[in-house]
Amino acid sequence: MISPVKAIIFDADGVLLDSLSIWRELGKRYITDLGYHPIAGMEEILFPMSMEQGAAWLKSRFALGFSEEKIVEDLKVRIQNYYFEEVPAKSGARELFQYLASQKIPAVVATSSPKEHIRRALKRNGLLPFLKEIYTTSEIGESKYSPKIYLTAAKVLGTEPSMTLVVEDSLYALQTAGKAGFLTAGIYDALGEPDQEQLKKDAHIYCQNLTELQNYIFTENGGNEK
Repeated sequence: MISPVKAIIFDADGVLLDSLSIWRELGKRYITDLGYHPIAGMEEILFPMSMEQGAAWLKSRFALGFSEEKIVEDLKVRIQNYYFEEVPAKSGARELFQYLASQKIPAVVATSSPKEHIRRALKRNGLLPFLKEIYTTSEIGESKYSPKIYLTAAKVLGTEPSMTLVVEDSLYALQTAGKAGFLTAGIYDALGEPDQEQLKKDAHIYCQNLTELQNYIFTENGGNEK
């Protein structure tokens, strides 16, 4: 059992947006668009690298005739275009927000991604009107290893951490929120947190998808439809 949920802080990537695939496919898409044949396993090679490291690897492996800085800029444009034009919402997101609105449970986003990327993706998927605000780690000035982004959001929401649910797919971020006294929900994503067992253990609740999360909130809040 958890306390009744009075407000929710959502991560975006892997929680509300089905966006994690771009980070695995980015190099492959880029090389293919340039007319090269991607090599087997390059997604696994590039995924743990920073964008600068990935650019250096691509330049060396495919003997690209332009600078690493140019490659980084090209990759950033591709990421922006993906968020602006392609990334879909996670299944059940709209229905969850409609339920939260009916219960007058306010929600915000706390993300490590660029704000405009997330704002545009949420707007295109019809989710932005349901959110009070989007908070980013770059604006807050601290990563999700610090609880500052969650505490800032809770202050604006006007709810105590013990009645504010933080929904994350990443173990480290969920642990940060939990240590700061927030209710936590771990969400499964096929391309997300590799240590799902620990995510299950550390989260107050664990859900395979947003529909499960909606059902859990409905039950824990007394099963009342207003």
